[in-house]
Amino acid sequence: MRFLAVNLSSFLVELSSLDETLALFDSLSAAPEKGIEEIIPAARTLLVRFCPRETSLASLAEKIARHSLTQRAQHNSQQVTIPVHYNGEDLPALAELLGIEIQALIRRHQESVWNVAFTGFAPGFAYMVSDAGGWQTPRRSTPRTRIPAGSVALAGEFSGIYPQASPGGWQLIGQTELKMWDLSREQPALLMPGAQVKFIDAAKSTKTVSLPARVLPQSLPEGAGATLTVLATGLQTLWQDNGRAGRAGMGLSESGAMDKSALHAANRIVGNPANSPCLEITQGGFRARVTGDVVISVTGAQCPLTLRTAQGERYAVGGNRPLNLATGDEIHFGAPARGLRSYLAVRGGFIVPQSLGSAARDSLAQVGPEPLSVGDILATGAHSNPGPVQLNELPASPLPTPEDTVTLDIVLGPRTDWFTAQAVELLTAQRWRVTPQSNRIGLRLAGEQPLARSQPQELPSEGTCSGSIQVPASGQPVLFLHDHPLTGGYPVIAAVAEYHLDLAGQIPPGASIRFNVIRPFLEIAGSKTSDHRDA
Repeated sequence: MRFLAVNLSSFLVELSSLDETLALFDSLSAAPEKGIEEIIPAARTLLVRFCPRETSLASLAEKIARHSLTQRAQHNSQQVTIPVHYNGEDLPALAELLGIEIQALIRRHQESVWNVAFTGFAPGFAYMVSDAGGWQTPRRSTPRTRIPAGSVALAGEFSGIYPQASPGGWQLIGQTELKMWDLSREQPALLMPGAQVKFIDAAKSTKTVSLPARVLPQSLPEGAGATLTVLATGLQTLWQDNGRAGRAGMGLSESGAMDKSALHAANRIVGNPANSPCLEITQGGFRARVTGDVVISVTGAQCPLTLRTAQGERYAVGGNRPLNLATGDEIHFGAPARGLRSYLAVRGGFIVPQSLGSAARDSLAQVGPEPLSVGDILATGAHSNPGPVQLNELPASPLPTPEDTVTLDIVLGPRTDWFTAQAVELLTAQRWRVTPQSNRIGLRLAGEQPLARSQPQELPSEGTCSGSIQVPASGQPVLFLHDHPLTGGYPVIAAVAEYHLDLAGQIPPGASIRFNVIRPFLEIAGSKTSDHRDA
């Protein structure tokens, strides 16, 4: 058992097998250790997120090392039957590679009972392992750029089903018509950890799988309060709040506002609860007309703001303060000179439908309200008794311009030892340009010299966190932001300290990043004692 630091509040527990990983997950679920906030299981690791005010990596490592790695908990397993059309493109080549006939491969897949070990990669994607074992399927040497939703595939010891169209390197053996992820269901993910799955020939299937329908929100009430009519959305305008922490079992990352400090400040100014949904406006360009009297605030990237009255008069107004608008007034956002994302709050709060406990739009999972469109009418009045407005909210430190170089503090690990000494030195020695391909999933970085690995073998999928600096085969890093995939198959060389994540979410394309190491690669070797606690 190894304990590898990820950032200041997370670490990986590395084990020798999937069985040990799931046994430890069961044990920690049955007898939680104080301070642990979330555990994300993967093929050979557990990603443990903890509260540094309550505990530490060293303390948790000592306690976790005492847990049983041999005894699995008894689960009341969900039984799911999945009809498959065995027409996958890779069936012939895979059967030849394994030295068996195509029908023998299909029969073996159907005769196995597949258990959902963990979820990740995308919402609703379940990593299933056969109870009989013996599966070791090589990934494709060249991943496909697009795999259709519903594709049934094999890789390593796992079988999986792609819930939505996405790139991937697994071997395709068939297709199912069942939806792996459907927000109209009470449980959106069809397959959850612990479920038992049987695959059958779709031509012989007479059974369907259904889950209880989720009660969808009612239409927005008439006359709930003042409204804003969207006249222009700019590059992108999304609903955001703090996000969906604790949904790892569904394969969902936290998501939420890229600059949570700015979100909270916008709500404080108008007297709302800090986590109230706001508009996240990327690179300005937003315009809206008001019906009724409202008080708004704008924080984050400081766009030039123009108030256009119903009589056609125009006034330049400032952010980080309350602003009163009357019927017919319009608010116009220019392009920010600094930063990337602005946040608009309204006193009394917006009335926004929620998905899985949050109004945040997750761009990877496609969860949450759709991006705003011209003509949308935004109702207010979610909070009937807002608090006092804040007249003296101080703006945050100046945000970066596309010409700036931003320094981000990082913690080395958990896979720093997978890279050459030169690569680790290059990580901090050279500047990394933020490319235009960056988005809410992550900042795609370009450096003069790529980062070379010292260990070329494939990394089993393991949990990732916001701020992880993952290095794909190109050697050009990706800095994961809040809509990142829950698990990843490329090594993470370091992670941005949590207190710099808001700043990372405000770095515009064209700017450069320098990484500053605040803690070296940290590994703690766990030693088992006789004080085992079984799940």
